[in-house]
Amino acid sequence: MSKKIRALVALVAASAAFEYGAAVRAETLALVGCKIYASPAAAPVDDAVIVASDGLIFAVGAQGTVQVPKAARVIDCAGKAVVGGFWNSHVHFTGPAWRNAAHAPAAELETKMQEMLTRWGFTTVWDLGSDPGNSLALRHRVDTGEVAGPRILLTGNIFPKGGHPVYLPPQLQLPEAATPEEAGQMASGDLQMGLDGMKLFTGAFMGAGRPVVNMDTAVAKAAVDVTHRAGKPVFAHPQNGRGVDVVLDAGVNILAHTVPTEPGYTVDQLVRFKSQGTALIPTLSLWTTVTSDPVAVTRLTESGVSQLRAFSGNGGVVLFGTDVGFTSLYDTSLEFELMQRAIPASDVLASLTTGPAQYFGEGKKGRIEPGFDCDLVVLDADPSMDARNLAKVAYTIRAGKLIYQKQ
Repeated sequence: MSKKIRALVALVAASAAFEYGAAVRAETLALVGCKIYASPAAAPVDDAVIVASDGLIFAVGAQGTVQVPKAARVIDCAGKAVVGGFWNSHVHFTGPAWRNAAHAPAAELETKMQEMLTRWGFTTVWDLGSDPGNSLALRHRVDTGEVAGPRILLTGNIFPKGGHPVYLPPQLQLPEAATPEEAGQMASGDLQMGLDGMKLFTGAFMGAGRPVVNMDTAVAKAAVDVTHRAGKPVFAHPQNGRGVDVVLDAGVNILAHTVPTEPGYTVDQLVRFKSQGTALIPTLSLWTTVTSDPVAVTRLTESGVSQLRAFSGNGGVVLFGTDVGFTSLYDTSLEFELMQRAIPASDVLASLTTGPAQYFGEGKKGRIEPGFDCDLVVLDADPSMDARNLAKVAYTIRAGKLIYQKQ
């Protein structure tokens, strides 16, 4: 926490009857009567009040200890729980709805944004692969307030030479790197374009019965080195155990998936994940969409759950993500249900809030405290009782603005 934020927290805590005076802006928001989970590990505060202005949380506390400014927009949250804004660290702005994002009607984009993301509480998302011509324009329209949506972070993609995955359209031109020099140039070009990180396909699925095409470690490391020099993170799609080893050998930061076709992570891999600070996005519900064979679905999901359990139990950082946009499974209930088979509900909440905020160095996000960004999710049910309640979203608030409200 920075000195500036510590000073603000101390100032607010100094007086329960804090007088806002001229500091209160017209866009003041007050949530009253709610149960607050300030962080996943914190005890809840019942019948509480949150006051926010100018995109920041000003005061948090029990009713009667926090003054609600007369100019505030008051939202009655009796019977509801409030948690920090959710991150989805694996989405895709692909498909017809996002084409021509620079000129498509704002109302159409906002409707799709609600259906896919804000309806489920997401205030920050990582797009791990889309057409930058669309996604950069979409981000601009969200950032300027023309389209209500989450904060959007974007990665470029690099594939191994000859590694065009079978599930991507064959006519799609993919950036395939044959040499370290090519990979470095691709990463540099994407970052100069304004992207926020890179995603490497350290393993590409070529179809049933065909061998996976893995990325050479030297190729992956060249892209990682360029990206890290720019202070940006690197994600990777590993398709098999060899792809996981490339992630570790090249110094990739985040595994974008579990690898349920493998028997599990090796002891050496688990040790290296922890020592290198590698994070994992499980995407467990994704494995229910890749086949219609119920036996195969059970096998894949159980394998993914087992890998998540081993990774988390070894102290690894877990980040929430669903691969939504590539899949049309927008409802997050199943992902929460599957994750809860491996980790406690409080850890599921951490993967949505404090986990990504800390991992990506976002010191003002993830918690409900004075001085933090007012990114909040209001839930119709208590998430400590069942992780699936994290999908029961009544309001999504980003920077103090409502970006979703249940009708």
